[in-house]
Amino acid sequence: MKRRRFTQLSALSSIGLLVPLHGCKNKTNTSDASVVGASSFLNLASELLSEWCDAMLATQINAPENPELHGALFCNAMNRIHGRCMDAVYPFMYMADSTRKQKYLNAAINVMQWSENVSKPDGSWTVVQNPKSWAGITVFGAIALAEALHHHQHILPEEIRLRWTERLKKAAEFVHKNFTIDYSHTNYPMTAVYGLHLWGKMFQNKKYLAHARQLADELLGRLTQPNYFIFGENKPPDEPSEKGLYPVDLGYNVEETLNGLVQYAIAVADEELLTLLEKSMESHLEFMLPDGAWDNSWGTRQNKWSYWGSRTTDGCQPAFSLMADRNRAFGTAAYLSTELLQRCTIDGLLAGGLHYGNHGVLPCLHHTFAHAKSLAFVLDNKKVLPEITKKNPIPRSKPYGMKHFTDLEVWLVSTGPWRATVSTNDVIFKKPLSQTATGGALAVLWHEKVGPLFTASMAEYLLVEPNNQQIQPNGEDIALTPRIETRKNGEWFTNLYDLQAKVTTSKRKDVVILDVKTQLTNKHQKVLDEGSFDFQYKFGHEKLVITVFAKGKSQGTNTCDLILPLISPNHEKIEQLSNNQIVVQKENAKVMVTDNAPISIMKTAKNRKYNMVPGMEAIPLKIALPKESKNVVCTISVS
Repeated sequence: MKRRRFTQLSALSSIGLLVPLHGCKNKTNTSDASVVGASSFLNLASELLSEWCDAMLATQINAPENPELHGALFCNAMNRIHGRCMDAVYPFMYMADSTRKQKYLNAAINVMQWSENVSKPDGSWTVVQNPKSWAGITVFGAIALAEALHHHQHILPEEIRLRWTERLKKAAEFVHKNFTIDYSHTNYPMTAVYGLHLWGKMFQNKKYLAHARQLADELLGRLTQPNYFIFGENKPPDEPSEKGLYPVDLGYNVEETLNGLVQYAIAVADEELLTLLEKSMESHLEFMLPDGAWDNSWGTRQNKWSYWGSRTTDGCQPAFSLMADRNRAFGTAAYLSTELLQRCTIDGLLAGGLHYGNHGVLPCLHHTFAHAKSLAFVLDNKKVLPEITKKNPIPRSKPYGMKHFTDLEVWLVSTGPWRATVSTNDVIFKKPLSQTATGGALAVLWHEKVGPLFTASMAEYLLVEPNNQQIQPNGEDIALTPRIETRKNGEWFTNLYDLQAKVTTSKRKDVVILDVKTQLTNKHQKVLDEGSFDFQYKFGHEKLVITVFAKGKSQGTNTCDLILPLISPNHEKIEQLSNNQIVVQKENAKVMVTDNAPISIMKTAKNRKYNMVPGMEAIPLKIALPKESKNVVCTISVS
């Protein structure tokens, strides 16, 4: 990969926000096709931001007689006001400046005025209207306000500009006084790296600039080896698991942490840091699916996985757009992600998965006002962005066989039309006991003709963050992760809780094989007597074969089942051709599931089971494992 140093300041360098990513004097001529591609990306971002902002305007409370409500954005999905809705000040200000429409300026002024309801004397803002609630989110609001002022303060009345500037100074000081490398999860101090530099330049504050540098220098202590994944999304942030793994969350990393680090590294022209971040981004990019989804099936904070990323993060567009001159596939990722965000937008608001609309679930407003900031940033900096096209493929769009990430204990399969993820990651988000895909589970199965076929949910849907998670519709809870399970004395035992599972791999010509040894446990790691299983995933070009191997009396007196929740929106036709064969008719292909044992469909509401993680509907197929010594062989094919 050709690298170049940054030698020339851009127009934004007056406050040190960005330096020319792509040094204009050294920039080569681009083809017409490239220019069209770049324009298409920016047009997409502009159209989507406009749609989101108009939908957010429709949620803004107009009650000037009631200052506790007036100007807030109301989330109909959660029937509450999110304290962070003030983040929308930045996208509203961008729209006001670019369209010259008063409605957006009014919206920005009103939402900032409302933010006094979550404002504390120490300069912080809180996550809800409770002064005892979490105030770390101040770093995100302060960056949004700073970007709004930097790019668009010229459209504000002078009195409001001064008021906002003074309020920003208080928020910046709060972050400076409180943020260390161990301040909560890693995304907070790493985002503060950019924030402190930004505020330091705006206010000519050397203490902030030094603090930013200090935090940036501590990144090296938060990178896994050998793949440079950023870790720290847990408490404590640097405690390894029994397997020696650190808490990594892909969603937070790609949609939040990497943004702050990249924006800072570019602003200070730190080539060493940029090279390090490039390596880290290349590893993270391995987990983008060909449709632009971020595969966070195994991440520590998977409770917020929303297929395109994470519920309350900002989006991958800033980091991956800004770094696209160093690796063109980064630009492809930014483009594909934005297209997926558009596909998941319902009535102007960003939904947390592909099937919200199918299941009648309202999108949480938090998704939209957070991700709108990233699109505003991209559009505000379009003059210094490299070309953003989809010409350069992301890693997972190519059939490479299999890759094992030893610092995650996750295997990626990319062969023929199949993309798959298998996990034995043993890190648990500890408060509460939030269990992501492990136990050798097939955390993701994706096919080039039909998209996702399996997507892991939490083993048990828990409101780890009650202010930022939607409840399950109809009170139902069924894991979407493929698994073996049984119940004994009312307790659920499954490989989804097995933190000791082992995977071995092999390859025969073009067939990729993963063999799993696992056991059934409850959520407290109690192992079911005689509950061990061996199973295998065999990926060929035409089919995936899942085999559960007979082990004599391994089941004891328990009846165990293989559960395969097949992703399918409720309008797709299901046909049971026989006791052993089911066909699902998708838009452009048929998915056939065949087994040598009878297949049944578990009872469902609305013809499907639904899980908020990652916002999918599924047909829950159940295959009873026979008591006798007989392998169960399940074949999945797409035609």
